[in-house]
Amino acid sequence: MQSRTLGRTGRTVSTVGLGTWQLGGDWGDVPEDDAFTVLDASAEAGVTLFDTADVYGDGRSEQLIGRWRTANPDVPVTVATKMGRRMDQIPENYVRENFRAWTDRSRTNFGVDTLDLVQLHCPPTAVFHDDAVYDALDELVADGRIAAYGVSVEEADQALAAIARPNVATVQIILNAFRLKPLDAVLPAAEEAGVGILARVPLASGLLSGKYTTETTFAANDHRTFNRHGEAFDQGETFSGVPFEDGVQAARELASAVPDGLTIAQAALAWIRDQPGVTAVIPGARNESQARSNAAAGSLAVDARFDAAVHDVYDRWFRAAIHDQW
Repeated sequence: MQSRTLGRTGRTVSTVGLGTWQLGGDWGDVPEDDAFTVLDASAEAGVTLFDTADVYGDGRSEQLIGRWRTANPDVPVTVATKMGRRMDQIPENYVRENFRAWTDRSRTNFGVDTLDLVQLHCPPTAVFHDDAVYDALDELVADGRIAAYGVSVEEADQALAAIARPNVATVQIILNAFRLKPLDAVLPAAEEAGVGILARVPLASGLLSGKYTTETTFAANDHRTFNRHGEAFDQGETFSGVPFEDGVQAARELASAVPDGLTIAQAALAWIRDQPGVTAVIPGARNESQARSNAAAGSLAVDARFDAAVHDVYDRWFRAAIHDQW
């Protein structure tokens, strides 16, 4: 497993992390024992970065990770959480008092005094331009509530606004073979500024696993059912905003360019990892097999042929429809 410095945090983390939305909710039910198995398998495979949020399962994901860390005190894992979606996502709610309440709740969930990294969880655009927001976050660092802060964004312009701020340590953004816009300006700006990039939704909600057909269905409590058209939150979070049927067919085309010995999911993860400016890619996993397979991508390589196929598939299938949306 390769490792890199996580932006302005100064911490060293694995280039393949673990996203834990699945362990909290919105992906169907994941039993507690299965969640701990995923955390165990990821750590054993060299993963040293877990990403979560205070709203995943209304705190369930944070609590599970907190209990796992208590049981594994000698395992060096950095945990990044998020805040800001426990109330309406309006600029007026992104204030010092709420930041303190949200981080105090997360500290309790994890059972720690200081949170490793807290990210604003895809707030409205105005929040990224509000000096008072960053002053309040700086106070949380000074008070010892958090060690560092970053942002999670929906749009490239939001990422660029955050990167320009001197104390933003990381930016989390959707980046995968079906969402290439961050390559244009966000990754170069982050690399120049020393800001870490966490690539989320790296498998386009499973489309890039190569396991789906146009007939595949998902549970009613899975966001791939209830948010397919942006009914519950930003449409880009589900299948990267591409039509499901198109994504299935585009993934089939991309699979033909996967190097021997890799799955399409591993190739998709390794491709993201290799993009200049990316610190880590954070796929989710629902079971031990997925966790170990994803982690293996941290030491696998893709070739120029696969890279060319990614750009070709994106240009033909998705660029015109989604490139300017996010």
